[in-house]
Amino acid sequence: MLIVIRIGGSVIASPTNPKLINHYIRLLKKLRKNGHEIITVVGGGTLAREFIKTGNQLGLSEEAKDWIAIHISHLYALLFTLKLGNNGAKCVPNSINEAFEAIKKGKIVVMGGLKPGMTTDAVAAYIIQETKAQLFVKATDQDGIYNKDPRKHKNAKKIDKITYHDLTQLLEQNRHKAGIHQILDPVAVKILEKTHIKTIIVNGYSPQNIQHAIGGKEIGTTITE
Repeated sequence: MLIVIRIGGSVIASPTNPKLINHYIRLLKKLRKNGHEIITVVGGGTLAREFIKTGNQLGLSEEAKDWIAIHISHLYALLFTLKLGNNGAKCVPNSINEAFEAIKKGKIVVMGGLKPGMTTDAVAAYIIQETKAQLFVKATDQDGIYNKDPRKHKNAKKIDKITYHDLTQLLEQNRHKAGIHQILDPVAVKILEKTHIKTIIVNGYSPQNIQHAIGGKEIGTTITE
């Protein structure tokens, strides 16, 4: 089964967490050993947002700030790729075609952003659209999707299951912006809805949650059409 995994920068990069990255490396190897094809997309987290802030202060354009975030995400993808050694691709893919070629060679692919105007969520969604992946799991800094931001509202309630259509009603920001941070960005949601793929949002601080999701255990929030 081809699985696309999205690891939020808020999880492994805010701040950079080498111990957790090592846990993810072991998980990715285990999933590949169990016969799954894996494409993982990582974000740039706090470091990317710090550089975007610097870009703001320098008066850089939105596109320029996007490029900054893309390069930061590639640094984290490179950490994964180098640590994976022979199990990983030779380099961080710069296109979906490069990622798919590495997958066909039996490699675990880890990548970051691809082009301005596209978040790493959207990158994952486009990969799913092009490769016909069967499952999408996103590891975030929350236990799933809530009816309102749990960081701001103590009475926020976790949603176990939701449709893509209903999810769009919960999104706080409905357009792209460099450094956008929410459970799943609106562009990605639109693409994922068209693919009809099952998406599971889990708490990424425990990589085991991803394995539970892949194994069919009810965890986090499941999004379906």
